[in-house]
Amino acid sequence: MQSPPPIATESFSDASLAVARLEEIYERNTKFLRDRFEAYVGGEGIATRVRAYYPFVRITTATHARLDSRLAYGFVAGPGVHETSVTRPDLFRSYLVEQIGLLIQNHGVPVEIGESAEPIPIHFAYRRDINIEAAITTSENSSVARSLRDAFDVPDLATMDDSIADGTFELRPGAPEPLSLFRAARVDYSLRRLYHYTGTDPEYFQNFVIFTNYQFYVDAFAQACQQRLQSGEAGLDAFVAPGNVITQSGGAISGTAPSRAPQMPAFHLVVSGYRGISLINIGTGPSNARNVTDHVAVLRPHAWLMLGHCAGLRNTQRLGDYVLAHGYVREDHVLDRELPLWVPIPALAEMQVALEEAVEDVTGLEGFELKRLMRTGTVASVDNRNWEISGPEVIRRLSQSRAVALDMESAAIAANGYRFRVPYGTLLCVSDKPLHGEIKLAGMASEFYHRRVGQHLEIGLKALERLKQQESERLHSRKLRSFAEVAFQ
Repeated sequence: MQSPPPIATESFSDASLAVARLEEIYERNTKFLRDRFEAYVGGEGIATRVRAYYPFVRITTATHARLDSRLAYGFVAGPGVHETSVTRPDLFRSYLVEQIGLLIQNHGVPVEIGESAEPIPIHFAYRRDINIEAAITTSENSSVARSLRDAFDVPDLATMDDSIADGTFELRPGAPEPLSLFRAARVDYSLRRLYHYTGTDPEYFQNFVIFTNYQFYVDAFAQACQQRLQSGEAGLDAFVAPGNVITQSGGAISGTAPSRAPQMPAFHLVVSGYRGISLINIGTGPSNARNVTDHVAVLRPHAWLMLGHCAGLRNTQRLGDYVLAHGYVREDHVLDRELPLWVPIPALAEMQVALEEAVEDVTGLEGFELKRLMRTGTVASVDNRNWEISGPEVIRRLSQSRAVALDMESAAIAANGYRFRVPYGTLLCVSDKPLHGEIKLAGMASEFYHRRVGQHLEIGLKALERLKQQESERLHSRKLRSFAEVAFQ
């Protein structure tokens, strides 16, 4: 086995120094893999397997006691050894400093940093290209014609599951308890999927995320962000579009837009400390909603919102009215195995209040008058776009559930927020009322979009600005945590 010289495990009582050691191990080990791979592709023979490992962070405690019972994270569930492997400490530096700092503070013991037993797949030693195997398969050099798997570790998708988050993780006898929801290779996989689907690198994603299902919202968001940058608003660093096209606060532009739009394009208003806002057009359907949230979750955002259109199910609703979801009927089926239907998806008070207050701010309505424009109620999400012609059974279930609106994405986004401990909320806008004869027509749709898209987006942005003012310890509700929870947020 070819490996870099081992690095001894060391204890740290300073979180910044601990993260610096994580970076040192990670950078050295990934560089070792890249150097050996490039020599291999260049024709240099390799007689033995090449391997390097992710760094780990570990804490060992001997007591059930902790300092503050109000906390939702930052402490281990009980005495013992707790550990996780770590990737991209450069990208997660501020997050890791906070999480490790809380462990040291809350338990009064140092953390240990060292090399884990989890190999780094050669694909993940590179920042973006997951398809580097093409470098071998297209090479004419016979010395590199044999399988990549014979020389290097490759991603093992069978081990990149979400069993920790799903509560199905089975601890091997004598193994450390998990310290975070995701191990390193699972994070690395999602980082590369994010670029593939959204067209932007993960370092541009911000901690407050909007998901939408219409291009109109993207256009309005891009226009609003460019105007804010041009106005010289303090605190804004850049606006990033697919292809990593970056508009700096001073007006300089770099990057090249892709020749074809990515499947779920993302746009980012970048603020220092990842305190800005990312907007992703996920398109139509619960599969897209689940897919993108599976990957965004590894970035550990502070909140995500669904802003989209829906069918109004009540005759008293008008086109352009808002629906603030306080419950979900999950008929989308994309998470039934991971999160059974008997698991409730509760409304989160912090998210609900921020959204309702933002509607009041933008519309000028409040109290009983606000009910003219917005209903709070259950949203049904389905996997059948033609639900309205599927027969009376569907309509009966919608009536029994007391649903006031229907779409295809909101329940999956909320359910994955619950599953991955990311605060979630939904504010939809009624675009049609199929049960009452008001279906979307081209002319009507144009007028509707013109009147409501800008206001709807403004409400979402204001809600996120309100959430930014809250302490992260309060925003990450204990309602999202189980009774045997990992320490990392």
